[in-house]
Amino acid sequence: MDKDRVQGSVEQAKGKVKEVVGKVTGDAKLETEGKTQQVAGKIQNAVGGIKDALKDAVKK
Repeated sequence: MDKDRVQGSVEQAKGKVKEVVGKVTGDAKLETEGKTQQVAGKIQNAVGGIKDALKDAVKK
């Protein structure tokens, strides 16, 4: 598993926590930061998936 996939998943989780805390506290800025961080994590995870797929294709 590529490190980008792992880091992307971590960023998604941290973003979700920020989003929930922002909702609970009424902090729209924190909520938006959390949503943005989740999207960034999903993109990083996707990049890691592509890298994994390319590595597997090269091995074959």
